Amino acid sequence: MVQQDRAIRTRRLILEAAASVFDDRGYDRATIAEVLERAGVTKGALYFHFSSKEQLALAVLEEHVLDIAVEPQQIKLQEFVDVTQVLAYRLRSDPIQRGAARLAVEQGSNHLDRKRSMISWTVFVEGMLGEARDRGEVLESMDARETAELYVGAFAGIQMMSQTLANRADLNRRLTIFHQHALPSIAVPAVLAKLDLDPERGAVLDAALKAGGPVEAMSP
Repeated sequence: MVQQDRAIRTRRLILEAAASVFDDRGYDRATIAEVLERAGVTKGALYFHFSSKEQLALAVLEEHVLDIAVEPQQIKLQEFVDVTQVLAYRLRSDPIQRGAARLAVEQGSNHLDRKRSMISWTVFVEGMLGEARDRGEVLESMDARETAELYVGAFAGIQMMSQTLANRADLNRRLTIFHQHALPSIAVPAVLAKLDLDPERGAVLDAALKAGGPVEAMSP
């Protein structure tokens, strides 16, 4: 068990170091040597977990979806909003999220299959919207797959703009503005009126999640 825990910690350490290098330098310019230096591990330890730079990058892209988990809410659309706000907040400083964001949208390199990230997020969002539909929270005309693709694509563009103009410091506010425009086209009015779109919600939720405390569920 001790060895297993150590291996899990080492893998996470390597992933965070790799994500940081990808965020700073991009995929093509990043090197295994830089990852080793930032992680402070041996080459053998790294290759025990990852066979190549490509495998490191793909692991970062997979991890950033798994990392986002929020407290269940009685209103599924609120839970969806919470996921997006936590992600937006963590993009300010979390190495996995920042590295994955650059890998997912970086232009000019053909050496990495970036489709996994967009597809994973689309499937994730489509699943949440499907649950919201089952609960009667969205309009019958809402197409879950098309709406998920819209949100994933829009979020990618919004975070790139925020990164360029404010180093993502205003990303939660920009996301709230997008929600205010997009949600009325999919949510039933009674549910829409109850949603908390406060741009500060991401920071509050992130702090509660890291502290291990519950986040109070909204009443339907």
